[in-house]
Amino acid sequence: MSAPTGDVDAHELRDLALAVAREGAALVRERRSRPVEVAATKTSDIDVVTEADRACEALVRERLLAARPGDRVLGEEGGTGADGAEREGADGVRWIVDPIDGTVNFYYDLGLYAVCVAAELTRDGRSEVVAGVVLDASSGVEYDAVLGGGARRDGEPLAVRGPAPLAERLINTGFSYDRVVRAKQAEAWVRLLPLVRDLRRRGSAALDICLVADGRADGYVEEGVNLWDHAAAGLVAREAGATTRLLRGVGGLDLMVCAPSHGVDELLEAVEWAGFVAGTDAE
Repeated sequence: MSAPTGDVDAHELRDLALAVAREGAALVRERRSRPVEVAATKTSDIDVVTEADRACEALVRERLLAARPGDRVLGEEGGTGADGAEREGADGVRWIVDPIDGTVNFYYDLGLYAVCVAAELTRDGRSEVVAGVVLDASSGVEYDAVLGGGARRDGEPLAVRGPAPLAERLINTGFSYDRVVRAKQAEAWVRLLPLVRDLRRRGSAALDICLVADGRADGYVEEGVNLWDHAAAGLVAREAGATTRLLRGVGGLDLMVCAPSHGVDELLEAVEWAGFVAGTDAE
């Protein structure tokens, strides 16, 4: 059973998110079949936005608000809700959308780019994500979750990998688009890498987190994540038996750590020792 959500059915929100993400993914695949144009850059000259990002977000926003006109939408590329103003903390449903998580992968046609749609419910000032979908547009693989209702991959239940010593854990990661921050991340990884089996940098935060949920990675560590990167994927991971933590990273940005709940404390200790977290001795 899903967690109580008043007059909102989290399964219905999940089903809507899934339908809309499928339509968005089809648009993304069609745009990838022709030359891709960079529309702009964001936080730095290497943080690109394509016309496909904007087109997918516009489509997802239109479909969500057509189905639920009273909701709000927070998108990576576009910003605000149906009324033109993001009412932070307002009661009701807010959709959190990343139209292409892994835009650089999309731009280079490398695969591993996802459409992410999460439904966040706020009641009496308390907000939580109650439904989420991460759809790998390049492969068609679908991850989804409902709060209290478990996580799925292509309709089949997900569970994290069993316990393993830290030295035998495969850790997913990514790097900030801020060149100063990524240098600090690299220094921390130099310290952490000898303690784990290996690291993987695939280029999509959402899919990296979902691989922890899928039992195909033992953890995820990255500074520079935004809400739209992890809202849907974080729910998938937690419903599959993982724990997520948002900390302040050494570069001053949000640091996400995700791991199976049975091993998260040991990974957090290693991450702090290596200097990923602001204020630690290795900083």
